[in-house]
Amino acid sequence: MNDTNPDEKNHSGAFGEEPWPRQPLEELLASLPELPLGNLGEFLEGASRWVDRALPRYIPRGEPAEYLYDLAWDYPTRGGKRFRPALLLLCCALAGGDSRRALPSALALELFQNFALVHDDIEDNSWVRRGKMALHRQHGIPLALNAGDLLFSLVHEALLDNAGLLGAGPALRVMREFSLVFRMTFEGQAMDIGWIVGNHLPDREGFEAMIRRKTGWYSGRGPCQLGALIGGASPEMQGVLGDFGEALGIGFQLRDDLLNLTEDSAKAAPEGMGGGYGKERGGDIAEGKRTLIVLEMMERLPPDQGHRLREILIRPGAENTPGEIEWVIGKAAETGALDAVRARCRELGEKAAQHLERLPAGPHRDLLAGLTRYLVEERAA
Repeated sequence: MNDTNPDEKNHSGAFGEEPWPRQPLEELLASLPELPLGNLGEFLEGASRWVDRALPRYIPRGEPAEYLYDLAWDYPTRGGKRFRPALLLLCCALAGGDSRRALPSALALELFQNFALVHDDIEDNSWVRRGKMALHRQHGIPLALNAGDLLFSLVHEALLDNAGLLGAGPALRVMREFSLVFRMTFEGQAMDIGWIVGNHLPDREGFEAMIRRKTGWYSGRGPCQLGALIGGASPEMQGVLGDFGEALGIGFQLRDDLLNLTEDSAKAAPEGMGGGYGKERGGDIAEGKRTLIVLEMMERLPPDQGHRLREILIRPGAENTPGEIEWVIGKAAETGALDAVRARCRELGEKAAQHLERLPAGPHRDLLAGLTRYLVEERAA
């Protein structure tokens, strides 16, 4: 008697077989158009199209669709800027490599980003992501959590492609770098969540340590160093690009924190160099986030107002009224906290630009400079 479920035939092959029907990697890479280098917007769109074309190779379509695979596909198809895979591809080319050889790693980074968003929304009790209800709000925490876990497992499926594409040694070095990105991100997330759980307000040194781990790595240093590694860069160039990426990643997060209080486009997803902010206005306040804006406010507010801010931050988000959220936003502007964080963004943009000056001139460096200005200083979503 054969008890095999026909729905499982695409997911239970023998060792060495493809885990599900998918386009051969060589065929996929050969089908990709050249990435345009003359314009930042066109480059980001081109890199995003590469991601779109490659996603079916790395996220299955199958059963159980309703409870797993449809959920895993949800966030990746909601839009987003996809600047992390674009950074990786761009740094590979800057180092003299073929960006196509970096595609599996770029997809691994995008899969990790979407895994992190699913888990982050659960941990932060968020309502909105990329203009729609967060995944756990639609399907419940258990199914959303499981779909996020699947996305993390698919990161490793993507990285397996590097063994044949790059060779066993380089593939292992890429995997080690990814493992460091994962660990640093989880350390930063633990600090971020732990401060809320423990009703702790960090000092500036503690905040810098958190944001360097949580965002400086997976939104900057990681993509840049990975791209440089795959492109064959020297250790010195990898280090310079990593330092550039860290400044960019931290500046990106600080800019994101500003937008959370100043933009009101929760129903429009971010996309390329446009779209909306895609999250609820003031959500960071409702979630009790310890941002640089909060630290700047605490240094400026009189004691009674500082106490009120603390009470709002430690209170469960559902208990804060819209009026209290607006009070915090108003005080952030009134005290100059927003302007101080904007100034810090400019400083980080200048720091990133100084690192770029140490790299070979050309269109790839120009695109990195333009991406820095956009992500850290100019973007409104």
